[in-house]
Amino acid sequence: MSSVEQETNGATGRPLTAQSKALEAGASMVQNFAPVKSICAHLNAFHVYADEPNRCVEANHYCTHLNEDVRQCIIYDSPGSNARLIGVEYMISPALYNTLDASERKLWHSHVYEVKSGMLIMPSPSGMPNPAWEVAETKEMEDVVGLYGKTYHFWQVDRGDKLPLGEPALMMSLTQDGQGGDGLKKMWRERDEKYGVSTEVKKEKREGIEEPKVHGGE
Repeated sequence: MSSVEQETNGATGRPLTAQSKALEAGASMVQNFAPVKSICAHLNAFHVYADEPNRCVEANHYCTHLNEDVRQCIIYDSPGSNARLIGVEYMISPALYNTLDASERKLWHSHVYEVKSGMLIMPSPSGMPNPAWEVAETKEMEDVVGLYGKTYHFWQVDRGDKLPLGEPALMMSLTQDGQGGDGLKKMWRERDEKYGVSTEVKKEKREGIEEPKVHGGE
């Protein structure tokens, strides 16, 4: 069977050979993966297509801090070892956002609704007591709520693509209840069940997070 007739881990192609697995294991022991090792947060939320706001996709962000004003996140379709890299998101502080011109601002979105609604979560590591993790997560949300994000997805897994096809798609965040349609409600409910979290509980715990003014253009 040829490569184009097979599918492995949601992508067109053959399974790894024993040789490839051996090379992969060897490389992981001797090479320096410093950029990846700098990842300091796993955030989970949903993105909507800028040109099709009723199309939503779950996004697992793995983020690093370049400095206090800039973060960069690689986005996967799941938290598994066989996850597909589907996009990237850059996050900047309001101070940097304010330096952008009007046309550039239209490409960025706020995180206020994601945080305050309880949609944005930081999945807890196995074995971590929930009360302790809630404190850490809430602190992270206090930092994220004022940031602006610019996101592009390269692989439209929600429509069943087995390869990253076509032009990159500009993605946005949700900004109010009722957006995303019934499809989002289902994905959101299933996400909460998967991670054992309650959006309503998180929403209540975040009531004390100050809601920043959202600047125009996003």
